[in-house]
Amino acid sequence: MLKLGYKIGPEQFTPSEMLEQVIAAEKNGFESIDVSDHFHPWSEEGQACFTWSWLGAAAVKTKTIELGTGVTCPILRYNPAVIAQAAATVSSLAGGRTYLGVGTGEALNEYSITYEWPIHRDRQVMMIEAIQLIRNLWTGEKIDSEGCYYPTRQAKLYTLPKNDIPIYISSLVPESAYLAGYYGDGLMTVGGGLEIQAYEQILSETRRGAIDAGRDFGKMPKAIELNVEYTDNPEKAIESFKKYWAGASVHALFLNKIYTPAMSAQNGQVVGKDAIQKMACISDDPEKHIEFVKKYIDAGFTHIYFHSAVPDQVSFIEAYGKDVLPTLKKM
Repeated sequence: MLKLGYKIGPEQFTPSEMLEQVIAAEKNGFESIDVSDHFHPWSEEGQACFTWSWLGAAAVKTKTIELGTGVTCPILRYNPAVIAQAAATVSSLAGGRTYLGVGTGEALNEYSITYEWPIHRDRQVMMIEAIQLIRNLWTGEKIDSEGCYYPTRQAKLYTLPKNDIPIYISSLVPESAYLAGYYGDGLMTVGGGLEIQAYEQILSETRRGAIDAGRDFGKMPKAIELNVEYTDNPEKAIESFKKYWAGASVHALFLNKIYTPAMSAQNGQVVGKDAIQKMACISDDPEKHIEFVKKYIDAGFTHIYFHSAVPDQVSFIEAYGKDVLPTLKKM
């Protein structure tokens, strides 16, 4: 059931560069991609294309690789009916190679254009309602919804998905993982920021939610993004990570009203070289990468998405696909 994927970073790269990357990923043995869905990047130095336009292009440029978001916030700046339509369209273009990752979002992308940022618990309730509406619309029926946040009248999708799109729910800490098991078809999280025992607890809480909802936890995808740099120049890799991604490495960004890339970058200034080396595997030794990944596989994760921040992503994809993925696929 192990699936090895590649993290696409629109916070760092242009849409054209990302298309080159997804084509290379498919060619070099990656089985899935997840792509962020943000309005702002983590840094003023970054990029921020519209992910759903890009996913349509990726769907017609690839043949086998799975496509999905890691993750979309289907509330506030979006009406979830629009996300249902967008995901169904990508599924249609991709012949069913689609999943949808969702979460409660960041002020960086929501408050900045809606002037709204409810407390986390309220955003969870909004997300649960959004998930229910999305699933209802994917049936192709006309939906009258009396929801608190997203009421509909005779809403219907006329272009339906080609597959039963699984919805993965993001959880970065054990306290929110129960929802992923109860309401989601899968879990998505980010590795490196916590001790492995905390990730085991995230999985345990997801399992508890799944059992309570009558879901088969064993068959649910358990996805995790891992920061890796396959390089003999760690200083350059760390510099690139700090430039584009440091703001996302401090948990305060996901809780507080940090709503501009400049504020995000300032938030990330506390992330130093030692912290980055602790949360990532930075090495030119494939055995160290295999050892790093194996502890997450042993913990119970089934879908691994590798994220690199080096400028030359195609070279990273080719080298990782040649030296690391084949061994992992035998596990």
